[in-house]
Amino acid sequence: MNLVALLAEAGLTGRGGAAFRTATKVEAAHAHGARLVVNACDGELGAAKDAWVVRHHLAELVEGASLVAAGSPVTYAAHRGSETVALLRAAGLPVLDVPARYVSSEESSLVSLARGGLARPLTKRQPVVRGGRDSAGRRIPPTVVLNAETVWRVAQVADRGAAWFRSVGTPDQPGPRLVAVSTPSVRGLVLETAAGEPVTDLLRPAGGLPPGSPALLVGGLGGAFVDVGSVAGLRWSDADLARVGARTGPGVLEVLDPRDCPLGFVDRCLAWAAGESAGQCGPCMFGLPALAADWRALLTGADPTGREVRARVALLPGRGACRFPDGVAGFADSALRVLDGHLEEHRAGRCPSADPSADASSRPAQLAGSTAFSGRTHRSP
Repeated sequence: MNLVALLAEAGLTGRGGAAFRTATKVEAAHAHGARLVVNACDGELGAAKDAWVVRHHLAELVEGASLVAAGSPVTYAAHRGSETVALLRAAGLPVLDVPARYVSSEESSLVSLARGGLARPLTKRQPVVRGGRDSAGRRIPPTVVLNAETVWRVAQVADRGAAWFRSVGTPDQPGPRLVAVSTPSVRGLVLETAAGEPVTDLLRPAGGLPPGSPALLVGGLGGAFVDVGSVAGLRWSDADLARVGARTGPGVLEVLDPRDCPLGFVDRCLAWAAGESAGQCGPCMFGLPALAADWRALLTGADPTGREVRARVALLPGRGACRFPDGVAGFADSALRVLDGHLEEHRAGRCPSADPSADASSRPAQLAGSTAFSGRTHRSP
């Protein structure tokens, strides 16, 4: 059985967040002689899986990349100055140094950077795996971009077979998968699990849900908040997470600190997102800073009902060269819904998360951006 048929039988999907069928991407890559970019950037808020794969399974990652590339060039993309870059270079692998910005690790941003351009999303006429030209007429060489965990899983499927892969998970989401868990006490704990496992079991090794935690963030900046009252009985699968407006996505779980105002957490995330624009599309350049300002008005009481936030959220999706504004808009909309009770407390002039006995300087760094997740720990179960 050839690789494409084997991957199709296994049901492997991308582990970077989009969950696209890997067999389809590999088949297109082989048909067009596409070069491969292995995305090991850990670009999502709270992500840590790519670094874990590079640190613990580099030989299998390289084997998977060789199978996917089928003789075409392979490049490994990682954030500039990261430990992941250092490990890849030490192994003698070709490395693409990626700016440590949110949109820089988007698929077409990596393609643009790999061909000598800026790490910005491309406006393209067809999938980059087919090549072609961008909106300015510049040539795009056929390129397939796969997440590091996905490429590692390709090697596992080729070595152990489709039946082994399907022996865990659910029929809709088969196979083992990694998840990065962050809590007020542990940052970026990487666990190997499978779809269908109880979410509480994933949180437990990192300390679980502390009393008073206002919410669980699933999927990072492009994800959704889940009310803590819904976590018990919730399973780690798209089918089950859908009932609380979430999905497995890039495999990131963030337990909010009960000592930290969740509205302030959202405020910091949106302020950071506003500065991550690639500077080429209106929704990013102007819409995200406006959304951040609207949320600040809600937080400070200038717009206590959040009317402007709701209006802005409705305007952002479906525009621009990438899905960054869509994800941030969904993040803010989810915060409005799940944190409504907290908003009511703020309107009454009090914050239930305020802990006068806790020194703010000693609280965990629950801020968006790479600096918030320095000192990550990466462990297998």
